[in-house]
Amino acid sequence: MRYVMVQIPNKPASTMPPAPRPVPTSADVARLAGVSRATVSYVLNNTSAVRISEPTRRRVREAARELGYVPHAAARTLRAGHSRMVLMPTLPVPAGPLYSRFVHDFQGAMSRLDYTVVQYGASGVGGDEAARAWAELRPVAVLVPGTGIGPEGVAILKRSGARAVVTLGPEAVEGAHAMLLDQADVGRGAAGHLHARGRRRIGVVVPEEPGMELFSAPRLAGAREALRGTDATVTELPLAYTEEAADALAARWRGLGLDAVFGYNDEYAMLLLRALRDAGLRVPEDVAVIGADDLLLGRLLRPRLSTVRITLPLGRDLASLVDRAVRNPAAAPESHALFSVAVVHRDSS
Repeated sequence: MRYVMVQIPNKPASTMPPAPRPVPTSADVARLAGVSRATVSYVLNNTSAVRISEPTRRRVREAARELGYVPHAAARTLRAGHSRMVLMPTLPVPAGPLYSRFVHDFQGAMSRLDYTVVQYGASGVGGDEAARAWAELRPVAVLVPGTGIGPEGVAILKRSGARAVVTLGPEAVEGAHAMLLDQADVGRGAAGHLHARGRRRIGVVVPEEPGMELFSAPRLAGAREALRGTDATVTELPLAYTEEAADALAARWRGLGLDAVFGYNDEYAMLLLRALRDAGLRVPEDVAVIGADDLLLGRLLRPRLSTVRITLPLGRDLASLVDRAVRNPAAAPESHALFSVAVVHRDSS
C-alpha cells in the first residue's frame, strides 16, 4: 500500500482587528461604585443641590476613572435644556502674552463654574456667516472678539439657544453684553507721553502682518488725536516683524527726521530699538522709544523700555458676567470697560 505524506499548512493568524471594547456607561460606573445612576450623575456633574458624602464622591470618581467613563455632553444638554459650552472664537491675529494670560484665567474661572470653554478658529469667515457657524455648535454662550458680529448675528446665536452673547470690542452691539476696549486709548497714552517729554516729530509703528489693523488702526488714530492742535507731527511707519525690516527702517531713520517712536507694542518696540542702536542712534538721546503691554522682557532690556501698561479685568469678572447672563437670559445687556491704560516711564523715553 502506498502512503502519501501531506503537509497541512499552519492556520494563518487572524487578521481581523479585535472587537472594540464597549463604551462604558453611567450604569457600569454605578455597579462598580455600588451606588445608583442618579448618584453617579450628581457626582460627575458637580451637582451641589444634593448632599453626597465625600467617600461616596471619591468612590464614584475612582470607578469612572477605572472604566474610562466620561459623561455624554449631548445627553447632558438634553437633560439640562442647554449645553455648558462657552464658545470663544479666536482672534484673527496672533494673541500676545497679555491676552493669552487673560484667556487662561477666564477659562479657569469658567471651569470652576462648571462650564467648558472651547476656542474656535475659522479663517476667512466673519459677520453673520461666522455667527451661523458658531450657532451650529449650540453653545450656551459666545464671546466674540473684535468687531466681527452685528445685531443680526447676535439674533442668530440667540435663536440657536445661546443664552449669552458677549462682544469684546470698541462699541456695544445691540442685543449683546459688551466688554468695551478702546485701543485708541493706548495710542493716546503713548503719544501724549512722548509729547510731554519734549518730542515733536513722532513716528507710530503700524504692523504689516495681515489682520493687525484691528488693533493698529485705532492706536494710530489715538496718537493722532492726542497730538491734534499741538506743534507735533505724527508719521505712520509700516513695519513687518522681522529683523531685516527693522534694520531697513533704522537705516533711513535720519532721513525721516523723527525724534521719537511709539512701537505699537513692546515686541515691535524692542525689535526697532535694537535696530536703531545698531544703526548708531542713541536711545533716548536721539530717539525716544515707547511700547505697550508692559512685558517683563522690556524691563530687562537696556535701556529699560517705557511702555503703556494695559490692565485687563480678572478672568473671574468676565466669567461672572457670562454666568449671570446664562442664568438670566432676559436681563438687559450690560456694558463694562475691558481695560484701563497707564503710561510707565522708563529709560528709553
